[in-house]
Amino acid sequence: MRILLTNDDGIRAPGIIALHTALESLGECVVFAPETVQSAMSHGITYTKPLMVQNVDVTETMSGTSIDGRPADCVKLALRTLWEERFGAGTKPDITISGMNSGANVGINIIYSGTVAAAIESAFLGVPAIAVSLYLDNRESVCYDRAAEMARTVIDRVLEHALEPHDVININIPVCECPDATMPDIKVVDMNAAGDLGHYDKRQSPDGRTYYWAAGNGMSFAHTTSGSDVEALKQQYITVTPLDYVMTNTSSMGIWKERLE
Repeated sequence: MRILLTNDDGIRAPGIIALHTALESLGECVVFAPETVQSAMSHGITYTKPLMVQNVDVTETMSGTSIDGRPADCVKLALRTLWEERFGAGTKPDITISGMNSGANVGINIIYSGTVAAAIESAFLGVPAIAVSLYLDNRESVCYDRAAEMARTVIDRVLEHALEPHDVININIPVCECPDATMPDIKVVDMNAAGDLGHYDKRQSPDGRTYYWAAGNGMSFAHTTSGSDVEALKQQYITVTPLDYVMTNTSSMGIWKERLE
């Protein structure tokens, strides 16, 4: 199995390094990831400047291609060009795995997430994808290696079943602080659909100008639906949510046809 591994925290982030190690025995991991942190970039694509690429050695056991762009750029460029340059015309990975993100991607954060956007871009282009994120909960102690092992267990469970080319699976690992942490139970859950309650701090720069700094922990929402990904993750479950990128509101199509046609 050949795996396209990417993320939105940058190619040198601890999450992608830990996940790369956890996936090594699953297949050949080929890394195409952003050169710098691209958190909350959602599904932005670069059109107005070149995408600079560079082969880098991240650790003794992990090397890859850094791309000076956004997460969706990395996957789009890899699948459209770089993968075929490496493996031959007409080739593509068996799966794309995006992560492991430092911070949860549940609820409305799924929309903002560069991690999820990279997975969705892959599915756009016909390669099934899995996004993996780790809930930090503002903890100072984080065991990325153990969390990556948990993620690998869930990925193995997912891959026991054939994925369709356009499938996207979103996985969130709960807080993991120690190397011997017990493997949590898995829950397949809906995305919590509620607005983020984050706020902005008003501040003043040294030269007297006013500016606003985004504040909040990213996990406070207008409401938390029972059985949703937000609730389950806070209850220390591993959450799994299948995603769809088709945004047509089918329930209102008939109404608008009657109004406008």
